[in-house]
Amino acid sequence: MVKAIRMHETGGPEVLRWEDVALGEPGAGQARVRHTAIGVNFIDTYHRTGLYKLPLPSVLGVEAAGVVEAVGPGVSHAKVGDRVAYVSRPPGAYAEAALVPADRLVRIPEGVSDEVAAGAMLKGMTVWMLVRRIHAVRPGETVLFHAAAGGVGLIAMQWLRAIGARTLATVGSDEKGGLALASGASEVIVYTREDVARRVRELTRGEGVPVVYDSVGRSTFEGSLDSLAPMGLLVSYGNASGPVPPFDIGQLALKGSLFLTRPTLFSYTARREDLEEGARELFDVLESGKVRIDVKHRWPLSQAADAHRALEGRKTTGSIVLVP
Repeated sequence: MVKAIRMHETGGPEVLRWEDVALGEPGAGQARVRHTAIGVNFIDTYHRTGLYKLPLPSVLGVEAAGVVEAVGPGVSHAKVGDRVAYVSRPPGAYAEAALVPADRLVRIPEGVSDEVAAGAMLKGMTVWMLVRRIHAVRPGETVLFHAAAGGVGLIAMQWLRAIGARTLATVGSDEKGGLALASGASEVIVYTREDVARRVRELTRGEGVPVVYDSVGRSTFEGSLDSLAPMGLLVSYGNASGPVPPFDIGQLALKGSLFLTRPTLFSYTARREDLEEGARELFDVLESGKVRIDVKHRWPLSQAADAHRALEGRKTTGSIVLVP
């Protein structure tokens, strides 16, 4: 038995329970990982509320770091004693230990701590997907990035600076704007008092940007479309303000033959070679110092509900980890 955070119904943070869960031995293709740090992400709240459906009861959490305790038959990607990290589904990381598909594990380099790895896998690999795979940002290119002071945003600001891009960053306050600028944003737009699309046009001399990265969803969707240059790409990868309602795809034509994608990291890392490429590039920028993962918030695993309240209340910046 291991201790875990499990939910038996969907709802608010109060549905998260600290319980004993049977784990067992790893089966074919599995590894048992004893967790040392567990990442907390917005997708965990989507699972908790039922926006993204899970079978019940379920243990939350899609990323963690730890040490391999045992491996099942046919495992070639990990061995006992390896320091590893993963981002995987189905969820199950909010636990002292978990059985994980071994082909989802990546080894943590010596220069990266367990907490940084746990706070970097989902968010850091998401940034890799956004700026290296979906739209390979070029030096000198101007991009718009929403929620720039969040966990993904602060990593993206640094990675985009390392690439040499000009990043227009939206934030909710001057304080968060300062964080975004310190991390590499070129200009900040405080969406609570500025019209984002109008400001983007001003900053780009009316041209708009070739790509918008939008994890906010409902409240920013129209403004994101209106910020794009003709044939620009809107990358909608989250729903922090709620899901985007149905809309007429003819608007994409009217606004300049625009492109729209709704990606998931799990699609972009489904092949082992893609997972390894993304992890290698992520750990390279971490070890080089070009990107730093700021783990600003830590809670004991048993207090995961408090972490969710802080995250949904917009009271956090940077990465959040739970410590077993």
